[in-house]
Amino acid sequence: MLLTLVYRSHISEHVQSDSLVEMVSQANVNNELLSITGILLFDGMHFFQLLEGPEEAVDALYSSICQDKRHHNVVVLMRDYVQSRRFGNVGMELFDLRHHHEDEVLQAVLDKGTSKYQLTYEDRALQFLCTFVQAREKENYLEILPADSWSFLADEPLKPEVEFIFPEMQDYSFAFQPIVDPLSREIISYEATIRGPEGGSAMEYYSRLSGITIYEADLKSKKLAFAMAQKIGISDKTISIKLLPMTLVMVPDAVGFLVNEITACGLVPEQIVVAITENGVITREDKFTTAMKQLKASGMRLAIDDFGAGSAGLLLLTQCQPDKIMIDRNMICDIHTSGPKQAVVQAIIRFCSALEISVIATGVEKPEEWMWLDAAGVCNFQGELFAEPRLKGAPVVTWPEVTYEYQSGQQAL
Repeated sequence: MLLTLVYRSHISEHVQSDSLVEMVSQANVNNELLSITGILLFDGMHFFQLLEGPEEAVDALYSSICQDKRHHNVVVLMRDYVQSRRFGNVGMELFDLRHHHEDEVLQAVLDKGTSKYQLTYEDRALQFLCTFVQAREKENYLEILPADSWSFLADEPLKPEVEFIFPEMQDYSFAFQPIVDPLSREIISYEATIRGPEGGSAMEYYSRLSGITIYEADLKSKKLAFAMAQKIGISDKTISIKLLPMTLVMVPDAVGFLVNEITACGLVPEQIVVAITENGVITREDKFTTAMKQLKASGMRLAIDDFGAGSAGLLLLTQCQPDKIMIDRNMICDIHTSGPKQAVVQAIIRFCSALEISVIATGVEKPEEWMWLDAAGVCNFQGELFAEPRLKGAPVVTWPEVTYEYQSGQQAL
C-alpha cells in the first residue's frame, strides 16, 4: 500500500524561477533513494506537486518540504492510498506550464499512468492535476501573511471578577468569551457557557443529571447567565447562550421562561442569541419546529453551534433558518494548511451568504487560521487568539496590529 499526497504552495519572492531545474535535479536523486515518485508543476507563481511512495517516507519528505523557505502557504489537497503507483517510476519530473501547452502536460502525465487501462479522468489525483493545469480554482488560492506579521495587544487592563450572590452558584457558574470583529476592534457579542462552580466543564455538570432533569436544569441555568451578563455590564451587546435542542421541546413553555428571565434582568429578547448544538439529537420534529417559531416570534435570535461537528447540520439549517452559524473548532484547526477544510468552509460561507446567515469561526488559536478565514470572507471570530473564556467575568480582548518589522519591509519594497 502506497500513499499519494498532493499539495500546492506559493513560490517565495526571493527565489529565482531558473533555479528550479537544479532543485528538481536534487529532488530526483533524493526521491530515488526514498522510493518516491514526484510530479511537480509550476505556473510561474504556484507549485503543485504529487508525491507517491511508502507512507512513512512520503510523510517525512513532506514534513521537510513544509520547512523549505523557497515557498509558503503550503496546502494539502489530497491524501489517499493506492495498491500500486499511479504515475510510473520513482524520481522527480518538472512540468513548467510557462513553456508547455496544457494539453501537452496532461498527455505527458497520462502517458506515465501505470494502471492496466491507463488513468481515467475519474481518478482524483489526475483531476487535481487537471484543475491546476487549467487554472480552474485560482480564485480559491487565498494567500496569507506570515504569522509574525501580526502582534496581538490588549487595549485595557483586566477588570476584577464581579461578586455574585446566587444560590445556584453552589452547583454551577458561567464563563464568558467574546465574539469579535478583529479588524474593526469591536466586540460583537458575549457567549455564556455553563461551567462547574470552580470552572469545571459543562459535561461534568450535566453528567450528574439524567432524564428530564437534564433539560430542566439546562433551561433553569440560563436565569443565572442573564443575571451575570447584566452584572458584568454587557450594555447593548448581545449574549449567546447554548441550549440542548430538546430542552425547548421537553420543558413546557421554555420560551416563556426565557423571556421572563431576560426582562427580569433588565435585558431585552433582541439581545439574546440561542445557540443549539448541531450534534444534539432531535426527536419530535413537529414540536421542535413549533418551538423554533415561538423562539423567533419572541424576538430572540437563533444560531447553530458546533456546525460541522455532527451529522444533522445541513438538514437543521434548512429546518431552522438560523440567524447565525458557529463553525466548529475541529473544522477551523489548521485550516490554512488543509485543502479539504478550506473547500468545506468556503462552501459554508457561500450558502450562508445566499441565505443571509452570519458566519462565526470559533476556537481560533493561530494567526494563520484567522488570516485565512478573514481572506475567505469571515468577519466574526471567537477563540483564544483574541480572548480566553473567563469564569464570572468578561476577559480582555487582544487586538491584532501589523508588526513594525512587516510595515518596514513593505515600505522598503
